[in-house]
Amino acid sequence: MSDAVKQAAGFVPTRRLEALTDAVFAFAMTLLVLNIELPNDFDPKTTHAFLQGLAGLSDTFIAYLITFLVLVAFWSGRAQATYEPEMASASYARATLFHLLWVTVLPFSMLAVSRYNVAGAVWLYGANMILLAVTGILISHAAKRDSGRDDASDGRIEFGLLIASAVLSMLVSLASPDYAMLAYLLNIAAPFMRRVAGRGS
Repeated sequence: MSDAVKQAAGFVPTRRLEALTDAVFAFAMTLLVLNIELPNDFDPKTTHAFLQGLAGLSDTFIAYLITFLVLVAFWSGRAQATYEPEMASASYARATLFHLLWVTVLPFSMLAVSRYNVAGAVWLYGANMILLAVTGILISHAAKRDSGRDDASDGRIEFGLLIASAVLSMLVSLASPDYAMLAYLLNIAAPFMRRVAGRGS
C-alpha cells in the first residue's frame, strides 16, 4: 500500500506522533520536579535544620526518581524501536494518544503518592502505571501489525514487570504505604529477564 493510499485510509506520518511524544514526555518530566516543594512555613536557621527539612522530603524524592525513571524507560523504549512503520494506522495513533494521556496524568499521580501516605494514593499511582503499560502494549502490537514484522520485540517483559510491580505496590500499601513504592525496584530486573528469555527462545 502506497503512502498516498495510506493517508487516504486514515494513516498519519509516524514522525508526527514521534514529535508529539517527545514534547509530551519532556513536559511531563519537567512537571515532575515542580512537585518537589518545601513547606511554606519552612524557615531553617542552620544547615542542620535545612538538611533535616530535605530529609523530610525523602518520600517525594523517591516518588520523583521512580516516576522519572519510568518515563525515561518508556521514552527510550519508543526511541529505540526499530520496527516503527513510516505511516501509522488509526489504531497505532489512538494507542499512542491514549499512552500520552496517561503520561500527562503521571505528575499528578506522583504528587498524590508523595504527599499522602495512604493506600488510596498508591493505588492511584499504580493504576496510572498499569494504564501506561497497557497502552504501551497496544502501541507495540499496532506497530508490529503496521510494519508487518512478527520478529520485533514487543516489550512484553518490561510491561509485564511494570504491571507486576504496580500490583505488588498496591498490595504492600494495604499493610504499609511507606514501603509500597519500593516494589517498583523490581523493574531493575528487566534487562536480566530479557537475557534469560532470549536464551530460552
